[in-house]
Amino acid sequence: MYIDGFVTAVPKANKEKYIAHLKEAAPLIKDCGVTRMVETWQDDVSKGKITDFFKAVEAKEDEAVLFSWFEWPSKEARDAGVKKMMEDERMHHLEMPFDGSRMIFGGFEAIFDETLN
Repeated sequence: MYIDGFVTAVPKANKEKYIAHLKEAAPLIKDCGVTRMVETWQDDVSKGKITDFFKAVEAKEDEAVLFSWFEWPSKEARDAGVKKMMEDERMHHLEMPFDGSRMIFGGFEAIFDETLN
């Protein structure tokens, strides 16, 4: 398994627009090989003294922080899938209800994966 992780800020007033954006983007993301897409909205996020999620994405007072990830079968599937996604016309027509320039993201190799019931 390979994970793409994302942290971004979305205007709180755009929460429903963001959910609509996710519903529109999900089929494209699935077609590109993502096996699981998780998007979470800030609920219990503390402000830190040195760093925190808010500072990482330069969140404004009227914005919520989102923590999200895509699961891919492998890094190779991810690399091919991201290329396919960037070439897909649907990607270029998605309305982004947030400032994507402040999104932080990266790919992560899973080193521990245990279901704890």
